[in-house]
Amino acid sequence: MIPQLRAGALSDIGRLRLDNQDRCLFDEDLGLFGVADGVGGLPGGAAAAETAATAVTDTLRALQAEREPDLAAVVAEANRRVCEIGRQLSPVLGIASTLTFACRRGHRLAIAHVGDSRCYRWHAGKLHCLTEDHSVENEARKRGEACPPDHRQALVQCVGQLPAPVPDVTVRSLVRGERYLFCTDGVSGLMSDGEIGSILGRDGTPAELLQQLVSLALRRGGPDNASGVLVFVDEA
Repeated sequence: MIPQLRAGALSDIGRLRLDNQDRCLFDEDLGLFGVADGVGGLPGGAAAAETAATAVTDTLRALQAEREPDLAAVVAEANRRVCEIGRQLSPVLGIASTLTFACRRGHRLAIAHVGDSRCYRWHAGKLHCLTEDHSVENEARKRGEACPPDHRQALVQCVGQLPAPVPDVTVRSLVRGERYLFCTDGVSGLMSDGEIGSILGRDGTPAELLQQLVSLALRRGGPDNASGVLVFVDEA
């Protein structure tokens, strides 16, 4: 039997930002869950995240419900739209967003990832991060090179900038009892994996556990927008 999903979404502006440049991708009818985060240092972050999230939703809605989506093509369409808006809003610098989302089809969950938002999987008391930040630091580590301290968190891939992003795509079989968290760095950057796993393992609804995660981020200063989408995999 096909597992049932329960999910919730929450986004908070934080304590220091003047606007919220995060967007949640959350459509239970489409089986769509994820986050987008406007890239700091560039103008139009909110427009970039909104455009990316809308593009993914529109593209998946246009598909037949049972059809397997080509997530690389979905990301390419989001990138095209963000680039187009960027040429209008910021012809010189452009605009950009992270994009980490999943699409459920039957017993499977397909995940696409660009940038430094994250997808975590919690199951049986253990937490695993399923994505790797597309950062200068991680790229330098792979090449065995030193990373300039001032550029460690700069992104080497995002939606809306050249070169066009090549998303990391994975497909997982859904397992009863799993919990999937999609979050921006306003959450993941302010707490350890151990703390995230501890909260995800608690009793409560997806909305209640998201509130606990965001509240912790706010207690630690809330320097950035803090957003997450949490999915529980239940029995059929």
